[in-house]
Amino acid sequence: MHPAKVVRAQVRTLTDLPNIGPAMAGDLRQLGINEPAQLKGRDPFALYDQLCAITGQRHDPCVIDVFISITRFMDGADAHAWWHYTGERKAIQQQRAATRRTS
Repeated sequence: MHPAKVVRAQVRTLTDLPNIGPAMAGDLRQLGINEPAQLKGRDPFALYDQLCAITGQRHDPCVIDVFISITRFMDGADAHAWWHYTGERKAIQQQRAATRRTS
């Protein structure tokens, strides 16, 4: 759903979440997530890694941005478009890569 149309009190199904349509809802179901409340406190990077492992393919990194948007939303943040989180995701990935190189 487009973030501007999300009404927190009316979020009941996965497609009621910001940035989630039928295809991404299917991806979440593959992760065992069947309702929005199951996203509370989840690590978006871990969700991405799990999705890639389950499907046997590397998904577009923008999927992480979507996962950040929905986990943050379920933890109480405002609804934002997924690309709102792209810079943050890239910074975290860069930091993790640098940490791996020095380990």
